[in-house]
Amino acid sequence: MEYINDADFETRRWREARLIYNSALKEIGTKLEILNDEFQHVHKYNPIEHIKSRIKTSESIAKKMKKYGCEPTIENVVKYVNDIAGVRIICSFTTDIYRLAEMLERQSDICVLSVKDYIKSPKPSGYKSYHMLVSIPIFLSERRVDTKVEIQIRTVAMDFWASLEHKINYKFETKVPRHIKDELYACARMVSELDAKMLSLNEEVHSLLP
Repeated sequence: MEYINDADFETRRWREARLIYNSALKEIGTKLEILNDEFQHVHKYNPIEHIKSRIKTSESIAKKMKKYGCEPTIENVVKYVNDIAGVRIICSFTTDIYRLAEMLERQSDICVLSVKDYIKSPKPSGYKSYHMLVSIPIFLSERRVDTKVEIQIRTVAMDFWASLEHKINYKFETKVPRHIKDELYACARMVSELDAKMLSLNEEVHSLLP
């Protein structure tokens, strides 16, 4: 008989959990590729510039559980950490963001658990992005697991700003000097203006084409 200690058992369970979350990312990725291909076929236009996906590291998960004051068990992690599996979709224009969100919502096997629209209501820092928390079924050999995935949809300009903000917060451990915060906020306003101008220019170009 094989005896398994608690540490080995938890390690195996975490490996299975990672397999399930990775599978969820593959499912979402395939759906997005199909939707993008269909959009190209119908409208001769690709709304998606590129897609990034990742599984949250064990260290990041542990920090989040400590912040929540919960024991870092598999059950608690699955219950309380919503962004273990994350997908970021980068678009050219703000209109693409809402088109993609609607297309995802119409998928019969995707359940939208929550939406945070930081485009219409930006964070105080100036951060803009469209967040969806969804659940998608993963079918294993003997069971179905409904798995949460966080989807972020933003423009190229929004992504550039958010990436810089993240690096600055990491370097200063969130204690960012006031003048740098002010500069970032000013840049966020410029990003919004750039997105609006690029969208207007794109619409004008299409209106002039036969």
